[in-house]
Order: sequence, then C-alpha cells, then structure tokens
Amino acid sequence: MARALIQNVKIVDGGSIKDGGILIENGRIAAILPEGGDAADTRTIDGGGLYASAGFIDLHVHGGAGHDFMDGTMEAYRACCDQQLRHGVTTMLPTLSTGPEPLFRRAIDNLRVARRERAGLQCLPGVHIEGQYIAAARSGGMDERNIKTPDPAAYIPLIDYAAGDIARWSIAPELPGGFAFGDYCAARGIVLSIAHSDATYVEVREAIGHGFCHLTHFYSDMNTVTRRNGFRVMGAIEAGYDFPELWIEVISDGCHLPPDLFSYIYRHIGAERMHLVSDCIRAAGLDGPIVDVGEGGRALKGIIEDGVVKFLDRSAFHGSIAQGDMLVRAAHRACGVPLADCVRMMAENPAKILRLDHKGRLLPGYDADIVLFDEQITAKRVYYRGALVSAANQSSEGGR
Repeated sequence: MARALIQNVKIVDGGSIKDGGILIENGRIAAILPEGGDAADTRTIDGGGLYASAGFIDLHVHGGAGHDFMDGTMEAYRACCDQQLRHGVTTMLPTLSTGPEPLFRRAIDNLRVARRERAGLQCLPGVHIEGQYIAAARSGGMDERNIKTPDPAAYIPLIDYAAGDIARWSIAPELPGGFAFGDYCAARGIVLSIAHSDATYVEVREAIGHGFCHLTHFYSDMNTVTRRNGFRVMGAIEAGYDFPELWIEVISDGCHLPPDLFSYIYRHIGAERMHLVSDCIRAAGLDGPIVDVGEGGRALKGIIEDGVVKFLDRSAFHGSIAQGDMLVRAAHRACGVPLADCVRMMAENPAKILRLDHKGRLLPGYDADIVLFDEQITAKRVYYRGALVSAANQSSEGGR
C-alpha cells in the first residue's frame, strides 16, 4: 500500500489535543508529524482542520438499523456493523442477549463469516454474551424464559464450539456456580463482567479473585446499598467506586446516566478506569416512534422518546439508540468531560480491556484505524487500516 499523509488535523490522543499529521504506511501508523510536517513519496490528504482520533471501539452492541445479532442472519450482521461504522466504530463486539441456546452457535457462525467479509472494513474480535446467567430480579428487558444458573454441561460445549470467539461474557457472579464459571472463562482469556446482578460488595470482591474485572452498564440493573437483617449492605455500585481492578462501563447516551450522574462517576472514578458503550438495540438508526425491540424471536415493542427507547408504559428503558460519535458527543457536550478523555474512553481503554495491542491509539506501529470528526463531534471520515471505509462526503477525500 502506498504511503499516505493525513495533514491539517487536530490529533486527539493520549489525553491531549495537538495540531499535526498522521503518516500511514501498509495499514499502520508510521509516524505522527508536527503541524506542517511533510514526507517524501507520500500521497497527502487534507484533513480540513477536523479532529482525528483512533477508531472508536464499542464492546457492547446488540443491534441497529432494525436488526439484532440474535436474529441469526448475515443480513443482521451486515446492517448492524455498517450502522456502527458510519459513526466511527472500527472495532466492536456483537452482543448476544438471553435467547434459545442454538442462536448463540448460529451467531458465532455468522461472526466468522462477517469477519471474513469485513476484513478490510472493521475488526470483530469476538462476541459478547450478556446472559443467560443473570439475576431474575435484575433482568431488565431480557427474556426471563431463558434465564438460568451457570451449568458446565451447557457453557463448556459452547465455549469449546466458539474456539476463542467469545471475547466477553457478562453474568451475575453471585449465582450458584458463578465463581466456577469465572475460573473456567478466565483461564481461556474471556473478559468477565458483572451484569444484571444482586451481588454485594463482598461478593464482588470475591468475584475479582475468580477473574471478574469489569462492571457492565454501571448503575443499570445493578445492586446498591440494601438492608439484610436490618443492617446496611453495600452492593456492586459501591464496589465499582472502590476496587481499582474493575473497569467501569457506562452507556453514554445522556439518558441511561443523566449528565449529573455521569459527571459524578467521572469525577470519582476518572477516565483511567471508564469506557463508553452504546448498548444499542435494533431500533438504533430508526425513526420510530413505535419500534420492535425483541430479540431471539421474541415479539416486543418500545417507544423512541427523549433520545432513548422506553417501555410502552414509560416505566423504564429498553435500550440505547446512540452509537460511536454520538456517545463521545454526549459525554463531552452534555456531561462536560474533556474531549481527550472522552476519546480515551471510546478507543484506548476498550482496546486495553480486549488486549488489542495495536488499536486504540494514534501512535507509530498501531493500526491506522482513524476517525475524523468535526466540532459537533460528527464522524466525517472513517479509515480502517489506512483505507477510507466511510465518509459523510466522499468528494472530501482530497490528495495529490
């Protein structure tokens, strides 16, 4: 691949913003040049003064564009992945919720096909399973018919079948067999997260010793201080603030965590341990107002209102419809988090969680996954390994 230099951009990386250029060679970043820097034998691309960051990485995506990864079709994979790519997401984990177990294998089969098809477009390291092993009282919008306790007779064959293609699994570790499940998954490199859980502070501390390193959608379907036999008992939320071993996942749509709460979490935990996700469902990208929100063959309706999908009775949220650049925008503009920290939480930190050593930063030797976005934090051009894969205006790709 010929060398290319994206000039005239504001580089957002490593907690700072600076003017400069990005030299790309053979799909990797060869150098970060100062403002006005040039290189010989290089095709130059005018970045138009846009911001440039590493490609966004979303570790929790259920669907979009009217599709869900539990649909069991390649059409769902293509539509959902394209929807994310338009918003700057160059790496993502298709997320599977509770449903009939054969759908998990089908989704893994589809992942493998999609990975081959999209080898030049997007990175799909594996699937994220959010269920079946969750607390029934914390099921949220999950299908309660498929909630179970961890059973080695079920999860070992599935993990064997996946052969490394389960990147992450979210469960309630306090369930019977939860710690043994954690030991088994951790030994096989699966990122373990606490989700839809009634775990106490003490149980979270014990879960850390069994490989759990992450809290899924902080505050949503998560235990806080309760009373047991009259005494107050801390929950997973308090553990999230207290244990530095835990990554904290936040749905950054401005709704699941209102701006004041998001800002509170950021002040007390900081960008070092937080990362942004969409947790978006099939309604992402649709107009609504009434939309399908079911998965795994389940018929269910929701209403798009106030920037989120609600239950029809408006008692709770079904899920998010924000993606990629929208998450960064809400964290920065609505919640007041510095832009460089927002990008860190949308690129660098999730790469660390998945141990993707060459993604998430704009540094020499890293993959040239790059998002160019404007002052409104709207993705304008998206590059994957140095190739332009999405652009709001294709004619804007200049050069000489």
